[in-house]
Amino acid sequence: MKFELTPELTQMREALRKFARAELEPLENVIDKTGELPPHLLPLLGKQGYLSMRLPVEVGGAGMGLFPYCLMLEEFSRSHRVFGILASGGGGLTPIAISRHGTPEQRSKYLTGLMDGTKRTAFALTEPAGGSDNSAMTTRADKTDDGWILNGRKHYINGAHDADFITVIAITDQVKRTRGGVTAFLVDRGTPGFKVSRVETTMGSDVIKLAELEFDNCKVPDSAVLGKPGQGFDLAKESLRDGRMAVSCSCIGTADRLLEMSAQHAKSRVTFGKPLAERQAIQWMLADSEVDIVAARAMVYETLTQIDAGKDVGTAPSICKLYCSEMVGRVADRAVQIHGGMGIVQGYPIERMYRDVRHYRIGEGSSEVQRMLISRDVLKRVS
Repeated sequence: MKFELTPELTQMREALRKFARAELEPLENVIDKTGELPPHLLPLLGKQGYLSMRLPVEVGGAGMGLFPYCLMLEEFSRSHRVFGILASGGGGLTPIAISRHGTPEQRSKYLTGLMDGTKRTAFALTEPAGGSDNSAMTTRADKTDDGWILNGRKHYINGAHDADFITVIAITDQVKRTRGGVTAFLVDRGTPGFKVSRVETTMGSDVIKLAELEFDNCKVPDSAVLGKPGQGFDLAKESLRDGRMAVSCSCIGTADRLLEMSAQHAKSRVTFGKPLAERQAIQWMLADSEVDIVAARAMVYETLTQIDAGKDVGTAPSICKLYCSEMVGRVADRAVQIHGGMGIVQGYPIERMYRDVRHYRIGEGSSEVQRMLISRDVLKRVS
């Protein structure tokens, strides 16, 4: 049942885990207490090449496939959810989109800073009236002689509060809408008419913040269009497959760390003269978590292998994301139960991870949206 990694991926995992334990895990409590990122963190990730793994060699990246990239997110997410978010480049895989669809000028302006960790970005798609239902989008961009005028509002945008620029998805043709009438724009912080109107802290770690954005007659030049006018919805969908696989691996990494800590605690904690590890109730919780993680890895790693081989995987990313996001919730709940009082006290990793993993069932398409997509595929196969 165990999926055997290639020697190259095995070696990469060892290096990633060594780095995470030495450089990332010591920052967990500091980040959680302050709610802020250490200023050296992003440049450190950039220096190590972790922010440019998937970018093409011609723009200074490593040109790696989705599997090694997701393996990095798995290892970083063993520590703190924010590390996986940072390593993904922030904003819905925006660096990948710019490398694939950006003009030479856009690549020059944005990619270097994203790769070396001196710039941050965010991806603005969700709106108050249109979360998973992107067809309900109301933010629009009207063409002028020398650019575009944006009007509308985005909310729950991860990391937008301190992003240097935002990828904004807007309606540019009210008739075509999501069938060729949506365009992506790169909007710099400080552009007149664009403001961050509210910043919200979620039930997870305080360092992960969601912002509300307002565009009030915000004028951007034609050079701000990412890709071609009308291709914005396709560009957004392009990142969903990779994003769902990234979330899946992040869930596996977190679950693996939770199980490891639970097993260690069960062996050291003695109650009524015996270690918890000798109690059948605890053994069964550990066993169920192991089964969950092994099943998750099998389906996710197989899907990643097929994607990197250029195969059409259909709804497999939705299946992976649905299973893994719900799996890590079960593992986290068992971890809290095994740790008892220690599992619900702030300042311990278990309590923070328990809160953080709840996000996974919502981001990159909620569990209900994934079920809708999967069920549609099932019904199509039945005559």
